[in-house]
Amino acid sequence: MDNKVFQTFSYLTQTVEDCQEDLTRFLHGNKSAGTRLRKAMQAVKQYAQRVRVEVQEQKNEVSV
Repeated sequence: MDNKVFQTFSYLTQTVEDCQEDLTRFLHGNKSAGTRLRKAMQAVKQYAQRVRVEVQEQKNEVSV
């Protein structure tokens, strides 16, 4: 699928999957893992915002 929304959403889900190990490590007291987890969550936030914008843009293109 060559859709920009799909690609960005895939990055978002991959980022969440990749940081699961850091979540477990953080819950067991590893503070460095917490730092990596917060950084990953910031990336998730940015990807989510891109998805929102891209969906809106595609919706507006169809409506025109």
